[in-house]
Amino acid sequence: MAAPREETRGLFGQGVRAVLGSWAALQIAVENGFGGTHGPEKAAWLGGAVEEYFHNNVPSTSLILVLTGSGLPGHLGSIPHSALPPADLEQDEIEDFLAKVLDREFDTVVEDGSLAQVSQQLQWLFGQCQSGETGSAHNAIARLAQAAPQACVLAAQAQPESQSSEEEEEEEMPEAMECSRAEPPPSPPPTPEDGWTLVQKKKK
Repeated sequence: MAAPREETRGLFGQGVRAVLGSWAALQIAVENGFGGTHGPEKAAWLGGAVEEYFHNNVPSTSLILVLTGSGLPGHLGSIPHSALPPADLEQDEIEDFLAKVLDREFDTVVEDGSLAQVSQQLQWLFGQCQSGETGSAHNAIARLAQAAPQACVLAAQAQPESQSSEEEEEEEMPEAMECSRAEPPPSPPPTPEDGWTLVQKKKK
């Protein structure tokens, strides 16, 4: 039996928070104050903004009725999840959306390729929720939640120590930091293996 749309919408919200929580680049920007004193609040706002972005780009109810042949709007509740189209978004559009938010709200440019991975994860999760595949979505969210503490550790390690000597800072704060990526959901194409997380604040 397909899960109610309210449940799958809530599940996608959990997925968004899990993806963003395991995104080392975002956590580094928050921990280092790139978003100012309200960085954590901005990160929380971003989760809601991503949800709204996806849901606002789903084809209209009238189009769904035409595609499924369901007739009157009153019959919408009987439309199976498998008949609901995913968000009308390309992966590069999601990347652009995230890049613009990080630029505007966190004054940050991400150059490690993680924008593509995060966008792919969000797109896949939304598709699973729209089609009622809650089991696979739950499994992916659980894996992402396990990766979140590592992202927080990387963010903490990226903070400069004001009392350390210049020599210590050179050793402890390299220009690029190795980062293990979260295991992506099972269905999307494979993503690059462990690489580098390079997050830099924009120059004024």
